[in-house]
Amino acid sequence: MLARAYYMRYNAHMITLKLTQVGNSVGLLLPKEALAKLGVQKGDTLYLTDAPDGDMRISAYSPGVAEEIALGEEFMDDYRDTFRALAK
Repeated sequence: MLARAYYMRYNAHMITLKLTQVGNSVGLLLPKEALAKLGVQKGDTLYLTDAPDGDMRISAYSPGVAEEIALGEEFMDDYRDTFRALAK
């Protein structure tokens, strides 16, 4: 049953999120306030991740993209002198 409410926490402020039936699936309704805070709009992808404290987090942050950025930054650090020489 869809009687349970799920919560998204931020800035010591809690927004109640509702689950609703969408065909054979269940959808999560996000109010405009939550969409604005997340910086997302209809059609964007959100990620539900486990947090170290055991909670779950909804965000527009992709752990995979963050890893790729970290690898790119490491590569740029390793070849900083080469990039500087090429930029001249």
